[in-house]
Amino acid sequence: MTSFDPRQFPLDRPGKLIAALPAVLGFVPEKSLVLVTLERGELGCVMRADLSDDACDSVVHMAAAAAASCPDGAIVVIVDEDGASCRMCNDDYRELTRVASYALEEHGIELRDAHVVDRIAAGGRWHRADGPGGGVVEDPSSSPLAVAAVLDGRRLYATRDELLDVITATDLEHSAVLSEVIERAAHDGGSRPDAAARRDVELAMAAAADVAEGRTVTDDDVARLAWALTDPRVRDTLYALAVGRTGDQVEALWALLSRVLPEPWRVEALVLLAFSAYVRGDGPLAGVSLEAALRGNASHKMAQMLDQALQSGMRPEQIRELARTGYRLAKRIGVVLPPRRNFRRRAG
Repeated sequence: MTSFDPRQFPLDRPGKLIAALPAVLGFVPEKSLVLVTLERGELGCVMRADLSDDACDSVVHMAAAAAASCPDGAIVVIVDEDGASCRMCNDDYRELTRVASYALEEHGIELRDAHVVDRIAAGGRWHRADGPGGGVVEDPSSSPLAVAAVLDGRRLYATRDELLDVITATDLEHSAVLSEVIERAAHDGGSRPDAAARRDVELAMAAAADVAEGRTVTDDDVARLAWALTDPRVRDTLYALAVGRTGDQVEALWALLSRVLPEPWRVEALVLLAFSAYVRGDGPLAGVSLEAALRGNASHKMAQMLDQALQSGMRPEQIRELARTGYRLAKRIGVVLPPRRNFRRRAG
């Protein structure tokens, strides 16, 4: 959830609200259907779907997801450069707006407004989807939310594809080689002593430090980490690293493993990456990581839980509490984790 100061984002200033969307989504949306919810004077969930033939189905799904947080109202933003001056497209926008209104109304949510914008950039043009009125989009880089994101150290991506590059495999041949290395490294699957789990956690922390220093993680270590993440003691302990002082290092390791590990091994790395991004308030990276993880394993319980929390607008500080389990497990298996770091109070 993102602070929605009425003085910063007045509902009669769509150009200002639209300009804030890249900072919330983490990238500049194109050909998109965006649903913004409003909750007690704050900007609540912001959801995006591709503007495609099944956009009506998408908005019905988003309305159902938005209902979980009981918002006061919602705004629809349609981003479509091709439709800026198309009469037929305007008919489509009005129909999509009607579907959104009905879908939201079924959950007791009022559709406050619907806007169509050609591009989210300074000087972009917007107009109302179902009536007169329009104007110019303000500079997204000057949005208070964009400034807050930069101060938080969060990267803003030019496109969604650029965001997806964080988790997309770049060397399929290497991933295929790793698949063979992982299979050769297979353990017997029997009961492992706590000392083995401790060594695996220590390996993960050492590998994260190597990545941070620009050193290469060997294929053998990657294979060992892939198997280590199948041990619940190791995996659940590693979640705690997201709230520790080396959290940035560990997140870089999870991103690397998400890009290089083959299926199904990369799923656990993706979920760890999603958790790490979520606890520091980077919803966009958490979202794409969870989407990829659930494609790989639709029944993954942690991925399902985090995805539901993200879609319902649960705050990062609430998610951080899950790390307590990791600290308890670390104590049990005898591994010392970095102390917790202090998170600055975010606007979202």
